[in-house]
Formats: sequence, structure tokens, C-alpha cells
Amino acid sequence: MIVYEYPFNERIRTLLRLEDLYEKFKFFVQQEHPMQHHVALATIFDMLEVAGRADLKSDLLQELERQKQSLLGYRSNPNVAPEALDAVLAELDSVSSALVGAQGKTGQNVRDNEWLMSIRGRTIIPGGACEFDLPSYHAWQKRPATQRHGDIMNWFAPLAPLFEALALVLRLLRDSGGPVKMTATGGSYQQMLQGKVYQMLRLSIDETLGAIPEISANKYMLWVRFTTQDGDCKPKALEEDVPFDLTLCNF
Repeated sequence: MIVYEYPFNERIRTLLRLEDLYEKFKFFVQQEHPMQHHVALATIFDMLEVAGRADLKSDLLQELERQKQSLLGYRSNPNVAPEALDAVLAELDSVSSALVGAQGKTGQNVRDNEWLMSIRGRTIIPGGACEFDLPSYHAWQKRPATQRHGDIMNWFAPLAPLFEALALVLRLLRDSGGPVKMTATGGSYQQMLQGKVYQMLRLSIDETLGAIPEISANKYMLWVRFTTQDGDCKPKALEEDVPFDLTLCNF
């Protein structure tokens, strides 16, 4: 199954973009080639660009506290396993404490590093990080892979609490809804939302169908139109019925 996610607001859109960047960072930083470590470092710069558009730290702290208060209300519910509830509450406390302990503005340690900022300024230019532009960066890339990995992880370390909080918030959001089997008749599906507020939509579809959802939504209506790709990857409307699983997520 291929899972497609659609954010209903800018806040969730930002979290999903940061999550995507974090997944790329984790992959490339574990590699050994200098070019792969270059991508990992450039990804940190992208993280700062996205995270700098909003006050994510306070926003995430408020959401974690709201989730904690909501979960505390389940203590008296006999259908909730107390061990599982306590584990989630402990995780919320741990992640919140780490985020509170993160000093200063997100990524300020990178912004205060003139050498890193010189690299960031050149990477914005296509091909701008060549050895003749940044000889000191070229020399750093020739260091042993373990040393480069250690440097990158040290630069990323102050950002780690933010991404731990982000991952927990998105996990709780994804767990808030259950999948419902739907069918897009003639490749198209519509659903009235009746003004109910959702944070995110998750759509799962069998990859062998070759169907690609194009999703749009507001607080009143949800539209899904399925397309497929020809040999040149150009989208082409699907006219056949398409089964899929739909999950509407909301805290």
C-alpha cells in the first residue's frame, strides 16, 4: 500500500515538510561519501529555512501540553490500559522537558557559525559550493567519514528536541483516526465534511493499481481525483472505480 497524506492547514503542512527533511537527513548522514554528507548538511539548512517561518517551539509545547491534559482524562476509563497510558504520558513529559531545555531560537547555533553560514550562502547558488568557491569546505570534505559524521551530528544536536517533539505530535495525530474503505466511482470521490475540522487526511491505496490521488479539501468538502501515468510520466485521468482506505485525523 502507498500512503498519501494531505494537510488541512499550514501548521500541519510545515510539520510534514520538516518530517520529510528529517527522514532525508537521517539517511544521508549515516552514509560515508562526502557528497552524501554534503546533502545531509544542506538538509539542515533547509530545515532552518522551514522552521524559521513560524514559532514552532512554543506551538509544539502547547500541543504537547494539550495532548497531556486530554490523555489525563482517560485515567478513569476502564477501557484504557493504564500501562499504555502512563507510557505515552511519560513520553510527553520527556519530550516536553527536552524541548523546554533547548535554549535560544531554533538553529541559532548554526546561524552563529560564520563558516556554516558561508557554506549556506554558496549552496543557494547552483554549483556554488565548488572547491574553488569554498576551499575550506573542500578540505573538510576530505576528512575521515567518522569525523564528518560527528561534526554534522554536533551541528544538528540542538535541533534534535524539536524533531522529537514534532515526531510525537504527528504520531498522535496519525493515531487519532481509523481507516475506512471507500471507492472512487469513475476515478472520482467527494465527501461532505459538514464543517467539521480535521488536521490531516491519510489515503492508502494498493500500489499495483497505478492510481495517484489528487486531493483538495476545505472545511466543507473533500475531493479526490485519481490519475495514472503514461510512459512519459504524464498524468492521465482514471475513469475506472478505484478502491482506497481513507483516514481523517484530528486531535
